[in-house]
Order: sequence, then structure tokens, then C-alpha cells
Amino acid sequence: MNPEPAACPGALSAAAIGGPVSHSLSVVARLHRIAAGRVLRRLGLYPGQEFVMMHLWEAGAVRQSELIKAVGLDPSTVTKSLQRLEQAGHVRRRPDPADRRASLVEATETSCELRSQVVAAWSELEDTTLAGLGEGERQELLRLLGKVEANLCPAVAEECAD
Repeated sequence: MNPEPAACPGALSAAAIGGPVSHSLSVVARLHRIAAGRVLRRLGLYPGQEFVMMHLWEAGAVRQSELIKAVGLDPSTVTKSLQRLEQAGHVRRRPDPADRRASLVEATETSCELRSQVVAAWSELEDTTLAGLGEGERQELLRLLGKVEANLCPAVAEECAD
């Protein structure tokens, strides 16, 4: 039995033809997110939570609004991530001494063990992502991705880091 023909045969090819680099970046970004999710799941983390933790480990206690801006994630995503991280004992909230209406979010002492695991997970992901590329190719890829990022930032200025 033959399956029904696609509504738009060749649609994916048309997307790739019209923007082969954008198409390739989209595919690579999706695959990278999937691979990152699998590596992070072993640590009990959801994708994006590692960025929250990395920022808290580096910056110390911050207001949630500052954290949202720093990690560049949707506010509802950060709120849900913080709830999960707090339940896991990785973060805590406390009143902001400068403004009792606000609260600060900070990494707990027990999360320090997680830090080395996150670093190892990202190192593993880096190795998987760049397998088969020589050092020169890795540096060239990093340089070119930096240029692509610089090209895209003006189009989405509110999403780019300072």
C-alpha cells in the first residue's frame, strides 16, 4: 500500500534551496539541543537549567529578573526551571536585603558538586559535536559562528547579550 503523497512535495528541499545555510543551522541547532538534553538528563537537569546554574555559580545571588536577562530564556521557562532546581536542592531564594519585596536566587553549597558534572557534560557534548574536526577547523568554525552571531544580533537586539 502506497502512502498518500505529501501536500507540498519537495517543501523541505525548497527551504534548503532558498536558504541552505539557514536550513543547515536549523538542523544542527535541533540536533545539538537533543544531544544536550540527553547528556543533561543523566544529571537530572532539563535543557536550559545548566545556563541558570552556570550563571548563579559565576554571579552569586541575583534577582530573578536579572537572571532572566542574563540567560536569555523566556521568563516562564526560568520560573519553572527555578522551581525544579529549588526542589532538587540546587538553588534557594531569600529576601533581597536592599528591597524586601524582591527576592534573590542563589546556588546552594550542595550544587557545587553539580558544577563539575555540568562542565564534564558540556565537554562531552563539545567532543561529540566536533568529532572529526581538526583544531584548525574547530577554530575556523568558532570564528565563523561568531560572525554569524554578530550578523543576527542587530535583527534580534533584545535577545543578544550585552
